[in-house]
Amino acid sequence: MVEEGNQSSGFKVVDRRSFAVDGTRRTDVTAEEAKAAAEKSRVAQEPASSALDDRVDERFVMLVEFLGQAAFAHLGVTAGPAGEAIPIDIENARVAIDLLGVLQDKTKGNLSSAERKFLSDVLFELHTRFVEIQKRIAAKHKR
Repeated sequence: MVEEGNQSSGFKVVDRRSFAVDGTRRTDVTAEEAKAAAEKSRVAQEPASSALDDRVDERFVMLVEFLGQAAFAHLGVTAGPAGEAIPIDIENARVAIDLLGVLQDKTKGNLSSAERKFLSDVLFELHTRFVEIQKRIAAKHKR
């Protein structure tokens, strides 16, 4: 059994509470210590929203890029591996865009502001291109 004499464990416990157990104000606590303890408590209770808003999950970005690139390819916006033109496949483009829309709906409230902006920017660009191409196809069929 270890004797409890002059042995020190290396830890020092300091009670920085402003009030004693019985509810009376402690006189041995300085105002500075009380203020520091209150600030530390307040910071610990606040959600780190700015830190959450700055985070970006690379896997999420890769997923959005993957689906976005597929949609752009089906819209004929991007070139093939050898630089050749890819024929427009409006139905598969619609599927890829719809999948990104589902992803946006299902992750609502769970994305950082950077992730939310990235996804909405990709969807905006895809919707714009989709409508343009759909109008061109409709105009071609009217002739």
